[in-house]
Amino acid sequence: MKEKASAVQRVLLISALSGAKNCAAAIMQQMGLDVEVAPGRREALEALRTGSFAAVIVEDSLAEGDPRGAEVLWKMAGLAIPMQVNFALTGSARLIRDLRAALARREQEQGAAQRAALRAVESELRNTLSGLLLHTQLALRESPPSPQLEQRLRRWQSWRET
Repeated sequence: MKEKASAVQRVLLISALSGAKNCAAAIMQQMGLDVEVAPGRREALEALRTGSFAAVIVEDSLAEGDPRGAEVLWKMAGLAIPMQVNFALTGSARLIRDLRAALARREQEQGAAQRAALRAVESELRNTLSGLLLHTQLALRESPPSPQLEQRLRRWQSWRET
């Protein structure tokens, strides 16, 4: 089953273990994502400099053996989902389940953020248009405007009311 297409369909898997390529192949086959395997921190940093990823998976021993290096990786990962995995305890099936859940959660969060932004823009526009309508009404009531201005204000007011 292929996952829903997203803007970034790449995963960076950072591990020197021999089974990393098998895990990458399983992710590619089951999720339809491109997986790049980096055997170490330097290769991973180069990959992060040159491309963007939906997730960055770091093998636990690599992260625990070099905490500062792992911190640099997490910072360079940008918006990618950071995952730290102990391959001795976590098989590829569980990793795929966790990755699928993390990507689905990210998609839900992005959808919620987009809806909130849309509501905020709509609210701002509504407030702006209401303010303009109020100013138009006040301008028509207070002093006799020039005939041209009065015509423009009434045209705008009738357009707004439709």
